[in-house]
Amino acid sequence: MSRPIIDMRSRPAFLHDFYGATPATHEYETAKWLNRRLGSKQDDHFARSHTLDGFIEEIREAGIRHAVVVGRDTPDITISNETIRDITAPHPELIGIASVNPQALDSRGIAEAIEKAVNTLGLRGINIEPGFGAPPIQADDPLLYPLYDACKQLGVPVFLMSGPTTPNLEYANPVAVGKVARAFSGLPIVCYHGFYPYVNEMIGVAFRYENVYVVPDMYIFLPGGSLYVEAANGFMKEQLLFGSSYPFRAMGQTLEDFLRLGLREEVLDRVLYQNAKRLLRI
Repeated sequence: MSRPIIDMRSRPAFLHDFYGATPATHEYETAKWLNRRLGSKQDDHFARSHTLDGFIEEIREAGIRHAVVVGRDTPDITISNETIRDITAPHPELIGIASVNPQALDSRGIAEAIEKAVNTLGLRGINIEPGFGAPPIQADDPLLYPLYDACKQLGVPVFLMSGPTTPNLEYANPVAVGKVARAFSGLPIVCYHGFYPYVNEMIGVAFRYENVYVVPDMYIFLPGGSLYVEAANGFMKEQLLFGSSYPFRAMGQTLEDFLRLGLREEVLDRVLYQNAKRLLRI
């Protein structure tokens, strides 16, 4: 594929059992199950990324210029920021996003962790998953405000993840995202999984707040996902971004399916590349 592409959400399987790192385990079968639910033609395609070389080869074959590798720091899954740095730094195809568990740190610790991730490790943003916390919290919880402030001061985006796999769907409602976007008007806020199934609500928040970006990734192919496309063909053309959500959907197939969704040609370059390039300051 000749057009430049940035995949905003990708993780090699070897990173964690949750991503299918170990065959013949419950987690491996769950990864296959999720691939089937999301329309993957081959439910164990991700086995190719049991090695970093296999992951890089798949990125190149799919025609992806950059793949954004996202860390996690929740009570159930922790992938250190150093690991994300070690994977991504040697490879120009890869861009690393750090992760912080704000419930495990005080406000000073949050600021120090973010400063280290950005200025020392060279990672391009901070991922948090409030609905997966212990206890789960909403995105506008005051506990998170030092994190938002630190990201704004450093000029890096915050990535919020929520969707139908959130333990409680109440935390997938993006109303709280709108409150954060209003309180931190200069802070880019990227919403992974498009906060599906609250598609209308997510689009409404993005309409009101131009600092909100939407990455529906694998959920753009589910019922109701066409509304993201309709919005991008209109006002949201600067705010929608492409993501494969690999390893839960194959890269090449996801790109092929994405190109058939009905995005206008003049919108495609923005969604596949330009919006992410601007956001990540590439």
